[in-house]
Amino acid sequence: MSDIASQLEDVREKIRSACSRARRDFSEVRLVAVSKTFPAEDVRAAFESTQILFGESRLQEAAPKIEVLPSEIEWHFIGRVQRNKVRKILPLFQYVHAVDSLKLAAYIDSVARDLDLRPKIFLQINQAGETSKGGFDVKSLAEAIPAIQALKHVEVVGLMTIPPAVENAEDSRKWFTELRQLRDAMGKQFSINFPFLSMGMSGDFEIAVEEGATHVRVGSAIFGKRDGKIDGELG
Repeated sequence: MSDIASQLEDVREKIRSACSRARRDFSEVRLVAVSKTFPAEDVRAAFESTQILFGESRLQEAAPKIEVLPSEIEWHFIGRVQRNKVRKILPLFQYVHAVDSLKLAAYIDSVARDLDLRPKIFLQINQAGETSKGGFDVKSLAEAIPAIQALKHVEVVGLMTIPPAVENAEDSRKWFTELRQLRDAMGKQFSINFPFLSMGMSGDFEIAVEEGATHVRVGSAIFGKRDGKIDGELG
């Protein structure tokens, strides 16, 4: 068994254990293997170990990989979305995880209309109000929901978050709990269904699963340590 296959199975087993602790079904959690900075050969190795969902954050890096890798792969764009890249992102990625404003959601909707696509998007929530990160706060999300409901060419599937950096993964739990509660509250207030929660990365995905994550973005625990910090670090 290759290192990637072994590490992938280790992550899956940790997800199973977290599901068991939370009395959840393992099938409710989708593992997004974050392959940014790693070559196509590493993605193929994970794919051959039955991994289907992969996350990339840089269009210029991802596009050549997508071109040469199996069409069965489901691609998730997890980086900060630049307006001038939207027209190129949408044909390649079925999911976009970091839609951080109503203005961006509306623009993606208009481009999707032009391209005759219907991408699935997550709304990024900046719960801690960190200036280094984009995203809705609770008030702006509630104010935006009516306009978001009117969008016709995107499917808003859920909320996502990146908690503030912490030394102890347990300290991220409150942010995951609050995101789940916010999703549920918005559902009741506006009669909407946001089924998914994209939260949890290599250092805290088990806690995120315990608190209701449906998508965990795990890279280094599968592919190994990256060199340096990557812009738009979401997984």
